[in-house]
Amino acid sequence: MNDIPTTLNGGCRCGAVRYRVTGAPLTAATCHCRDCQYLSGGAPAHALVYPTDALAVLHGTPREYRYLGDSGHEVMRSFCADCGTPLFGASAGQGYVIVRAGSLDDPEAYRNRVSLWTDSAPSWHRPDPDAPRFARNTPG
Repeated sequence: MNDIPTTLNGGCRCGAVRYRVTGAPLTAATCHCRDCQYLSGGAPAHALVYPTDALAVLHGTPREYRYLGDSGHEVMRSFCADCGTPLFGASAGQGYVIVRAGSLDDPEAYRNRVSLWTDSAPSWHRPDPDAPRFARNTPG
């Protein structure tokens, strides 16, 4: 993952929320799950996964939505309460935060490493042929 910068900044469309992530991401993933489809308006979600402590909110307070995921864990999705931009997500007790690539100041920093929940992808979602694919989550 050495081609992804170790410090990235981002925020929402309207500027009400700003954040920074530091350190190397654990991975970069494209998720085709139904929840990500709802949140994106139909497309898969492209995200960088970091240890929880890599994320610092610099300005504003994201709003959170929580629900029970297919994994059995409570899932948190955060977004800007003013403009609706999806920002981060997490699963309770898992030790990582998911940063939405579209909220990065430089979304070109994202490079997919794995495609997840491909069994949920509609026929018009084309999983990345160059990345490992998993029908659901990664094993383990």
